[in-house]
Amino acid sequence: MNKHARQLKIREILQQNRVGNQHDLLQLLRDSGMTVAQATLSRDCAELGIIRSKTDGNYRLLFPEDNAGRIIKSLVGIEVLAVNANETTVIIKTLPGRAHGVGSYLDQLRSPLILGTIAGDDTVLLIPASVANISALISYIHKNLSKN
Repeated sequence: MNKHARQLKIREILQQNRVGNQHDLLQLLRDSGMTVAQATLSRDCAELGIIRSKTDGNYRLLFPEDNAGRIIKSLVGIEVLAVNANETTVIIKTLPGRAHGVGSYLDQLRSPLILGTIAGDDTVLLIPASVANISALISYIHKNLSKN
């Protein structure tokens, strides 16, 4: 698995689990079928800006809010293959197994243009808040999923 995919998986794990330290994160990666060396995980955590912070009396690995969006935007942009629309919906094609991450990223943007997302394996169905704003929504998606 390449670096970008591995780092996206780390992000997904941290979003879905309360992870207290890198040892626990390493085990969750292994449980998901990824073999990662501790040194590689440490470098990934440093590159992603992951911090260990005390929340609710326990330590937890977190993304600082100011850095996370920029990092994830570049990772998610790599996963998107195409954006297509008709008069009522937008479809985003992704690399196999990456639709959930792209859908979650779009949900976290909390755009008033997006009513909701449904993700499969390699396709995200994006439902616009209004069909009158499909073109604005497509522009918004391209802006927020760009690789730059």
